[in-house]
Amino acid sequence: MSTEYSRSLGARLRSIRTQQGLSLQGVEEKSNGRWKAVVVGSYERGDRAVTVSRLAELADFYRVPVSELLPDGAEVKQSEERATKIVLDLEKLYESTSSELGYVARYARAIQQQRGDYNGRILSIRADDMRALAIVYDVSPSELTERLGELGVLVADPRAFFSGGGGN
Repeated sequence: MSTEYSRSLGARLRSIRTQQGLSLQGVEEKSNGRWKAVVVGSYERGDRAVTVSRLAELADFYRVPVSELLPDGAEVKQSEERATKIVLDLEKLYESTSSELGYVARYARAIQQQRGDYNGRILSIRADDMRALAIVYDVSPSELTERLGELGVLVADPRAFFSGGGGN
């Protein structure tokens, strides 16, 4: 996560917490110690990266959708997000020996399980998924997309993939 993105995410977390009338200590007390004040404070300052699963747990604690914890207009406008479709080549992703792709592979498996989508060849990644993954990788969604392209796991034209073009 870039420093700017980290601070924006932290400001969003702080905003949700204060809207609920909670201090950092109040979060720790309300959660019966599950959420330590020092940890939540470090997320809010952008000093500590938050994993996707922890962000989801925090959203559940605050009783808000994960998307509400993400910075507004973090990288692209919603209309632009719809136009940009990220499609992963699952065969290349799962066969890759790059440790850099570990989180993407695990996240893709979780999405497949959640969607019941086991075609095993490609997987569309939604804008919210990319934002969440970008947080884990400590980069912006556009930087993550660029890196996935460099690592060869993006499908340029999904239609060609199924008509014998093979993807990228």
